Amino acid sequence: MKTRNIPFSPPDITEAEIQEVAEALRSGWITTGPRTKEFERLIANKCTTSKAVCLNSATACMESILRALNIGPGDEVITSAYTYTASASVVCHVGATLRLVDTQPNSFEMDYGKLADSINENTKVIIPVDLGGVVCDYDKIFEVVESKKHLFKPNNDLQAAFGRVVVLADGAHAFGADWHGRPCGSIADFTSFSFHAVKNLTTAEGGALTWVDREGIDNEALYKHFQLLSLHGQNKDALAKTKLGSWEYDIIAPYYKCNMTDVMAAIGLAQFKRYPSLLARRRQIINQYDEALKGMPVQVLDHYGDDHNSTGHLYLTRLLGKTVEERNEVIVKMAERGIACNVHYKPLPMMTAYRALGFDIKDYPNAFKQYENEVTLPLHTRLSDEDVAYVIENYCDVIAK
Repeated sequence: MKTRNIPFSPPDITEAEIQEVAEALRSGWITTGPRTKEFERLIANKCTTSKAVCLNSATACMESILRALNIGPGDEVITSAYTYTASASVVCHVGATLRLVDTQPNSFEMDYGKLADSINENTKVIIPVDLGGVVCDYDKIFEVVESKKHLFKPNNDLQAAFGRVVVLADGAHAFGADWHGRPCGSIADFTSFSFHAVKNLTTAEGGALTWVDREGIDNEALYKHFQLLSLHGQNKDALAKTKLGSWEYDIIAPYYKCNMTDVMAAIGLAQFKRYPSLLARRRQIINQYDEALKGMPVQVLDHYGDDHNSTGHLYLTRLLGKTVEERNEVIVKMAERGIACNVHYKPLPMMTAYRALGFDIKDYPNAFKQYENEVTLPLHTRLSDEDVAYVIENYCDVIAK
């Protein structure tokens, strides 16, 4: 078979996105405005929530809700050792203490028993990670936080409305997934989505935050608070200031600048229309990969089942019994055949920044075992059937040798 060039995860941009962006540029409205508001409405509808707020990244979304919850020094936030830095860096941004939990044996999900053991009177938030687009077991997560309710000490009204540790899902990979018949975005207390260039649905950069209706929480007031946080603490956005005689505004607090623009939202609006077909194509590719790897010494992520549907964001495989060096050799051999593979993820305790905070990978043996032989195959909607067949043939050949 002739050598092909298979990139890992290019964005799927068509004339529809280009046309939508061109119309935004021609409109004269390129920062936060009507397109961003419409994109927020569509996201909320998709997630069956009352509200969604769009910002310039999923990281900004997670940090904003931590700040709205008044999380800071003296507080503790728990996330998985097996994730990308954004799940943990936001905890450092607000000055709280980061706690990492190992994964379950032979799983990319955190160990819920160890999660329970990690909760104390300082714990305010848990950040589960919906890795690869597969939604975590939130029944177990909520069971854990309810069992530790007696330890919880709220320090603002928003925390008090929950009366327990808050569950903030890192759903960066999972926009469009569902679990037990419920869409991701309406399961955890808060859910942060990413629309970065490599994501299933992209706005180039960008993210969204959704939250579940709860007694004691004024959704409109919370939405307005996110607007303040994202626009320097200014109490009137540019759209509101365009009304006749409405130039005057106030600065409520010296906040941050992380709003989504209408140019970004324009890409998202076009992608949103195409999204059902994009998810369907990913499912086709995953089914082909799954079928081809049956009987091989390879473990794959369970994307679809009777009680859940993934977004098919990443195709994670594990080369059972292989070492880091052997895994790396497979990736090199795939690259020599024109196929770009990746690793998701190198656990946080192996990274310089988190080692400097005192974390040691020896304390997270299950996460290391998941990492040491993990290979992520290309999975995106610009793959043709011939490309998929080429990846399968070469991967099976390389690992057989």
